[in-house]
Amino acid sequence: MGGRADGPGFPLVCNGPSESERMTVYGLEISADSGPGGQPLFDVHAEMPMNVTHLAAAGDLLEGIAEGARAFWGHATPFPAGVEISRQTQNRSANPKPPPRGLPALKPARDIPSPETPHRLGWINYWSAAAAHRIGFPDPARDAELLSRARRTATGGWIVRITEEPLDLDNPTHLETLLRAYERFPAIGGRVPI
Repeated sequence: MGGRADGPGFPLVCNGPSESERMTVYGLEISADSGPGGQPLFDVHAEMPMNVTHLAAAGDLLEGIAEGARAFWGHATPFPAGVEISRQTQNRSANPKPPPRGLPALKPARDIPSPETPHRLGWINYWSAAAAHRIGFPDPARDAELLSRARRTATGGWIVRITEEPLDLDNPTHLETLLRAYERFPAIGGRVPI
């Protein structure tokens, strides 16, 4: 594709005539000024309906997009949880409030030293082999719970579910599981130098 008429990236791609089945995919360029480690990147987004069929396929969809794009990392997260998770990124001038629900503050992408470092966690996470190595996953002694919900990809990356069911931060068990995962991987979000 030659990019969009209004800038780099690719236009919205959409399937299906009905909203209940419609999936959309689009991509945006991240400039070197905004990219982790001062590197330009390409950011791919996909949206799909939250029905039983699509939720069951979310891990496979994430894997297909991530591996096809040769991504460093990615996540699939239900919209309500995703909004709260996105509020973890600290931009003191735009939003001086602390992150919601006791979640840790994460650095903006431009302040993360490497594109292999995931910016945040989500419900289902894709970590390339380089990203998994960067954050220290897996450690069989420390990651038994996550490994019970994880699988390797064809390229040596990982698909890791934080919770079996779609992440719901109103569920105290889900919130606690997410907080434990952030505690386990302090490099995520640039919280500690690697």
